[in-house]
Amino acid sequence: MATRPGGVTLVAVLAWISGLLQIIGGVLTLTGGDSAATGWTQVVIGAITFLVSLGLFRGSNGARILVSIVFVLNLITAVWAMIAVPAVFWPALVAALVALIGLLLLYTRAANEFFRS
Repeated sequence: MATRPGGVTLVAVLAWISGLLQIIGGVLTLTGGDSAATGWTQVVIGAITFLVSLGLFRGSNGARILVSIVFVLNLITAVWAMIAVPAVFWPALVAALVALIGLLLLYTRAANEFFRS
């Protein structure tokens, strides 16, 4: 198996942290008396994100495809927001750049070798 590239590790760590924060946020929502549906949705999405991050660490191409789909959707949404809602131009630009960088890191030559093996 090829060595995991640093860029893949970075994306996996960020996904892991995101999933963990979503789970914590969902639990806080549930214990705070807010909408149970919202809290459980956050917990489920956080758990899925957490599991996908573990797949990235292990070299799962399915996890890479799932994360790529999310990045593409984030990129489309960010570009739309920059055009349609000028007040959020800068945050949307940052979101677009993060999604683009994430995609680039997941499809470098080294990343392709890692996910292929």
